[in-house]
Amino acid sequence: MWGIKLSVGVSLLPKIEPQVLRLALLHDKQGKVLVILPASALLNLASVWRVTGRLLQPVSGSDSIRFFSQGNLLTERAQKKLLSLSLMVDIRAYDLPEVEFWEPYTGLRFTPKASWYSKPDFQGDLSVSSESIMAQVPAVSDVEAISLALERFSALRVKQRLDETLALPSFGPTTQKLVNLRSDSSVSVQALIDIVRLDASLSAQVMSWATSAYYAAPGKVDSLEDAVIRVLGFDLVVNLALGVAMGKVLHIPDTGVRGATPFWLESISVAAFAEQLSLRMPVNQRPKPGLVYLSGLLHNFGYLLLAHLFPAQFSTLTRYIEANPHLSIHLIEKQLLKLTREQLAAWLFESWKLPAEVCHAIRFQNEDDSNAYTQLLQISIQLLRQQHLCDGPIDEHIDESVLSQLGLTLAITQEAMTEFQDHYIHLEALSKQFIAEQD
Repeated sequence: MWGIKLSVGVSLLPKIEPQVLRLALLHDKQGKVLVILPASALLNLASVWRVTGRLLQPVSGSDSIRFFSQGNLLTERAQKKLLSLSLMVDIRAYDLPEVEFWEPYTGLRFTPKASWYSKPDFQGDLSVSSESIMAQVPAVSDVEAISLALERFSALRVKQRLDETLALPSFGPTTQKLVNLRSDSSVSVQALIDIVRLDASLSAQVMSWATSAYYAAPGKVDSLEDAVIRVLGFDLVVNLALGVAMGKVLHIPDTGVRGATPFWLESISVAAFAEQLSLRMPVNQRPKPGLVYLSGLLHNFGYLLLAHLFPAQFSTLTRYIEANPHLSIHLIEKQLLKLTREQLAAWLFESWKLPAEVCHAIRFQNEDDSNAYTQLLQISIQLLRQQHLCDGPIDEHIDESVLSQLGLTLAITQEAMTEFQDHYIHLEALSKQFIAEQD
């Protein structure tokens, strides 16, 4: 049932041997430029602009796929002609006696002759290694990292407390009650119903979720009590309501990555799939499914924070992501901002007093971590990327030792994915409700 859908990093990560060089296509009003650089490195657009004197930008992912998928590029004649484009070569590309070219959006690979790219139109120091990026990131706390980034990019210097500098809109009274509810393990379902009933908009949303095809409630849902108690449950109502409320605090930017998975569709997909995996874990190991769901729903909320706090840099960041689809997004953010969306989101959620399990999973979702909430989030994102439903570079290797720690197997994850696919069309409809509720 799955067609090919463009997402950030749609092609599989190759085993990047030292001799593999990457092809990247840039353009401006003067035309196209083909860049050759080490496959494992980040293409530094600032260096490109400095070397060429042109504000070259990466073509969109869909345009890269169309360009590099041309059938004749499998022939030597067409490959040589490809390198007759205006050419820019990273100085490190000449250090290798034998090379192979690779294009990440399509997976195109071929072995060129050195003479084809020996006389480029431009050459220079165009790339940054992953090791260099990590070495440049200051070893400071998340709060200090946020302060340093704001000092670096904001015309306002950080002289007040950090929360004053962020200047984020505050929650309304209903949302604050929901946050308090989420943090109190002793609260009753009736307390939730009482809060929802006082907010006409939220009541309508809960009823629309309960009657949606995804939850497929048997019989007619004719009351708020019925929607909360019989169909959705306490955790899901709180989590979905919080997601909608937080989406109203910060809006989805217009300058995001072209062709990326819609924000709320990805968020709901990760939430639903992570919860499915958690329910397949042994009971004695299982974390709270509601908190697993909330971690997935909010896993990419830092994306909205980056757009809010760094509007001038956000558009450049998205172009860097498009130019480097094979690299981890948080690595690219460290290069440009010395800060990641996960750090921002975790800090904000801690200040909003969201559950510690959720804050921890979101903060460490791109790092080695033995926490079950984090591992479920990581595995879910990885498996959904393989289905082109979650942005970021695709890695086919699933760490079975992590699955074992969770009491899961590859067979169980495949069973969960099959069930998820069967209901995906209904998740799409639910995500559209989320978008409508932000307006």
